[in-house]
Parts: sequence; C-alpha cells; structure tokens
Amino acid sequence: MKDKRIGVLMGGLSAEREVSLKSGMAVHQALLKRGYNSVAIDVRHNVAAMLQEERIEVAFIALHGRYGEDGCIQGLLELMQIPYTGSGVLASALAMHKLYSKQAFAAAGLTITPYVAVGRGKLLTVDQLPFGLPVVVKPVQEGSSVGVAIVKQGADLQAALDEAFSYDELVLVEGYVKGKEVQVGILDDRPIGAIEIIPKREFYDYEAKYSDGMAEHVFPARLDPALYEKVQRLGVKAHQALGCAGYSRVDFLVTDVGDCYLLEVNTLPGMTALSLLPEIARKGAGLDFEALVERIITAAALKTGQASA
Repeated sequence: MKDKRIGVLMGGLSAEREVSLKSGMAVHQALLKRGYNSVAIDVRHNVAAMLQEERIEVAFIALHGRYGEDGCIQGLLELMQIPYTGSGVLASALAMHKLYSKQAFAAAGLTITPYVAVGRGKLLTVDQLPFGLPVVVKPVQEGSSVGVAIVKQGADLQAALDEAFSYDELVLVEGYVKGKEVQVGILDDRPIGAIEIIPKREFYDYEAKYSDGMAEHVFPARLDPALYEKVQRLGVKAHQALGCAGYSRVDFLVTDVGDCYLLEVNTLPGMTALSLLPEIARKGAGLDFEALVERIITAAALKTGQASA
C-alpha cells in the first residue's frame, strides 16, 4: 500500500465540514508519519477532477454528513475505480438515513426507540404521538447531533420541528429513552470495546462531542460483564444488518434493566483528538491513532467485487 498515492478526502459540503477537516488532517498526518504517500483533498463540487489531477489511487474517506457519509462519494469512487475505506454505497446510504436504518434494524430483530416520521408541511401535535413526552426530534440525514432537540413540553414541539426541517425534508420524532449512552467500536467487522459517554449537557449534542471537557468518557462502559458482551454482540449485528464493511461506531442507550436501544450506526466515525473510535481502539485493542489509521487504510477496497487496493 505504501507505493500507492492515497487521497485523504475531507471537508466536504455538509454541516459537519469543520469536524471533517479536523478528522482528515489527523488521518493525513498519521499516514505521513507511517511512511505513506498521502495527499489531503478538500472535497468540493470538482472532487472528481481533483482526484484525477492528483492521480489518487486509494481514498481514505474522512468526510462526515451529506455527500460523504451517505453513499455519494462512495458511488463516485466506484465509478472511478478508486478503492476506498469503510462501507460501500448501499450501507452508507442506509446508515445515514435514520428512517430506513431503523426499518432495517427492526427487521433484524434489534431493539429501537418508538418513532414517527414527519414530512415537511405536515402538522404534528403532541396528541397525535403514539407515545408521550419527552421526545427527541432529529432530521433523518444529518450527523453529529446537528438539528437534534429534546422536547419536554408540547409548546416547544413546533420550534424543534422547524429547526430540524431546516436541515431536511423528513424528520423523526422518537420517544425519549433514559439510559446510559454506550458506543461500540467495530474494526475489521469485529467489536473492540464499548465506551460510555456522560455528557455535561442534557445529551451528547454537537458541542459536547467536539468541545474538550464537555463530556466524560468511561472505558470500559459501566455495565456488568454479561451486558457488556451483549451490547458488543448487538453492535456487530447492527453493523451487519446494514451491510457495513471494515469499521464503524454503533450507538446505544442502555437502560437500568438491561435493554439496549439501538440509535444508529456511524459508518465514518470521527477521527479527531476527542473522537470515540480512536479512544476505543487505544483502550480496547491496544492500537494507537497511527496504527488504527493504518489498519483502516490497508482494508481499502472497491465494494463491487471488481478490484481491491
């Protein structure tokens, strides 16, 4: 792989652009330190031309959000026959779409939070909900908790919907579940540990995720051994239910009685200094950041079965 020209794709056009730039530069520097021929690519509308001009042979995708995490860039790379890291087109699209991923999880027998989907222009009142307050309102295709709100009073529901609709045409309203925020790291399609997040805000929102000191990380997650193994098994099952490849981070809410509510699968988890997958890899698998990046890049491939890196 070290004789290949690797493009680290970062930035992009989503609401998570700044976080992606941090992830991408961290990955780029790690590859350089390991002796790889790495090039930083700030993804714009002309990304195909940039990949050709730079003669990129393998892509490390460090994008987050729309156009990078939803199958779009994966489809472009398949067309250009450039092997890439992470999941393929379909798995990426499913994981990014919170409604369709929930349907896939339910079909696989995984426990999900109760929800209703609301399209733009549709009215929704508290009386129409099949579950009571509080609820969690979120756009279906954003990451990093962008546009997410917890609504405790009916008078606040419309404002939360309006905010979520500013990011998407479709919004999920989920029944609120109280539990520990536990996230499972998957590497080479196997679990490498589960970490517990204790946010200092009401929930693990954008600020808590990307501001130092805004959340406490506990590894391993404070679960009894049987439940710890269970949540890891369920993490792999969720990863497989969407057809994910290589690595991911799977997010759960684990209740006091041991119910594991699956929230989502992140096919391109953050790779910043505060990101969870690198911490899980370091503490659960003994992999420092550079070693983790190397493990991910060496698994780069086309997902059509036609070629690999």
